Amino acid sequence: MSPNDPVRVRGEIDAPVRWLWLLKWCVLAAPHYPILIGLYLVYPLLTLVAGVAILFTGRFPRPIFDFNVGVLRWSWRVMNYRFPMNATDKYPPFALASRPDYPADLQVAYPERLGRWAVLVRLPLALPQILVCWAMEPLLQVLCVIAAGWLLCIGTVSPSLFDLLLGIVRWRYRVAVYVSLMREEYPPYRLDMGSR
Repeated sequence: MSPNDPVRVRGEIDAPVRWLWLLKWCVLAAPHYPILIGLYLVYPLLTLVAGVAILFTGRFPRPIFDFNVGVLRWSWRVMNYRFPMNATDKYPPFALASRPDYPADLQVAYPERLGRWAVLVRLPLALPQILVCWAMEPLLQVLCVIAAGWLLCIGTVSPSLFDLLLGIVRWRYRVAVYVSLMREEYPPYRLDMGSR
């Protein structure tokens, strides 16, 4: 991972069955939900601990960094399996660690040093990005329904819809990484669509 690309969200279309998404949301993916809820309850607390550590040392504690990236990675794999992506029928692993063989992955380059005082202004600086992500949420939901209908009727995932959804998801994860203090680079205002 290059320093110019500190947050990578990979997603691939893996020939899902046209009707299986009807079961994924409410039945098949359900075992992941309580675990992810628990992980996301711990995530902001650890981010606060990391913020204090950054303020005093200029470093994000590596175990907390790995945990937080793992939570984002796990949630992305579940999203790629069910809504909004419906891109694979391979069941997402119950793991924080990267799984290169799975059709979805998320990587964040570990920063060796971070600006100590920047943690105090990170949230106000991120507010415009957060508002853009919230504004894109209705579009994401509509595209999600269209993509699911396409899969049900046509039997394949629309590559152009998948690329657009992946671009929106990448934007959201870049903002999440920035707000979570894991990287200093301000997220760009752009969709990075496509599998690469």
